[in-house]
Amino acid sequence: MYVVLIYDIKQIGEYQNVWRKVYKECKKYLYHVQNSVFEGELSKSQLFTLKMKLEKIFRKDMDSCIVFKSNNSKWMDKVYITEEQEDDSQFI
Repeated sequence: MYVVLIYDIKQIGEYQNVWRKVYKECKKYLYHVQNSVFEGELSKSQLFTLKMKLEKIFRKDMDSCIVFKSNNSKWMDKVYITEEQEDDSQFI
């Protein structure tokens, strides 16, 4: 299935550690689009595993994560309002 994962981490306390762990885990499974957005093809078991790992990292009372799923990437139309960024080095 095609997945778009978006997260938000509150900048309180040890948020840098949370952000680093979430980023590294998402990067194992998905393509980094920009800031806190990842996308890509995952199997049901891969999504389940990623979800379980992220649930252990996110602070449930402060952070948020949304996953959009589609059976096929062809059903999702991506529109760029600005130019598409090829290199993600500008993002933290």
